[in-house]
Amino acid sequence: MKITLLVIGKTDKEFVKKGIEEYQKRLVHYIPFELKIIPDLKSTKNLSEAQQKQKEGDLILGKIEASDCLILLDENGKEYSSAAFSNYLEKKMISGIKNLVFVIGGPYGFSEEVYKKAQGKVSLSKMTFSHQMIRMIFVEQLYRAMTIIKGEPYHHV
Repeated sequence: MKITLLVIGKTDKEFVKKGIEEYQKRLVHYIPFELKIIPDLKSTKNLSEAQQKQKEGDLILGKIEASDCLILLDENGKEYSSAAFSNYLEKKMISGIKNLVFVIGGPYGFSEEVYKKAQGKVSLSKMTFSHQMIRMIFVEQLYRAMTIIKGEPYHHV
């Protein structure tokens, strides 16, 4: 199985980029991982919130293959402990899914079409994080999950 993290807009904070790069380097020892960036929309000041969600939703769905398992990182998603998230991923890995795609949406969330296509929603916290920070937090949690699955000491209970 491959895991893809699909995000809207490039990561522009240097410290966040470095954190993501660090965990991406670590992840290659466990699972194929790819970070895909959908460019920010241009001229959003002339778009309503709904129009912006719709345009971003179209771009997201354009990156999803029919066989992909789409999971949204969403504030209303299911929350997991790190150990439970590793169990969730392990079940996905043995289910025969070829590409597990996690998506971080734009500033207003996801369009209805994206919600309809999604096969699950995960929340990383009840707290709100910037869209930049959540990328690094997610990649670290993905790495942590892989070390838990392998029984390695990175995660201390």
